[in-house]
Amino acid sequence: MIDLYSMATPNGHKVHIMLEECGLPYRVHHVDIGAGDQFKPAFLAISPNNKIPAIVDPDGPDGQPMSLFESGAILVYLAGKVNRFLGDTDREKFTVLQWLMWQMGGLGPMLGQAHHFRIYAPEKIDYAVARYTNEAKRLYGVLDKQLAQHRFLAGDEYTIADIAAFPWTRSWKNQGIDWADYPNAKRWHDAIAARPAVQRGVEVLASLRKPLVDKKATEMLFGSAQYQRR
Repeated sequence: MIDLYSMATPNGHKVHIMLEECGLPYRVHHVDIGAGDQFKPAFLAISPNNKIPAIVDPDGPDGQPMSLFESGAILVYLAGKVNRFLGDTDREKFTVLQWLMWQMGGLGPMLGQAHHFRIYAPEKIDYAVARYTNEAKRLYGVLDKQLAQHRFLAGDEYTIADIAAFPWTRSWKNQGIDWADYPNAKRWHDAIAARPAVQRGVEVLASLRKPLVDKKATEMLFGSAQYQRR
């Protein structure tokens, strides 16, 4: 049974959804990032970058336990484990991987910055709000254009590229997005949201999610505690 260390965030939900889609048995361990659980030595031994999600698979590729952090790496690992959601040919696999990297390097980080400056920043900085809201809109435009030509991000099959991107688009209101401007992306989003495994995945740890706005959570996530060398 895979041990999952996570929280109900977009990056956490990627792996929750993937585990549900794969049908792999897993056990959930809640990492309360607002309380500083991500800085505990036991978690850092699994995820040295002090970020969720992370997994420990007792049945690794060589029959030995394997721990993994970084949501994109976990998605690729699980896809390989079940031989699904990564394409069949080399061309398909590289197409999936390029869109996965687009999410990891662009969509997730930039939407995360939009969330921060639009919602969590202690002071409103108009330049930052405009910069990241506009970048969110640009990225949704890239998404919409791709989905005007294909059913899913990497083609006509549902893959880890879609699993990676979808959780971030669930927070479209927080990003200043109007779905009316991105009809192809809206069609894609609704189709994925209707999948039973996705519906189960987004409920994982959802009941334990608390608003990350109290003084301790702010310090853990955005204050000096985040930057200490460990």
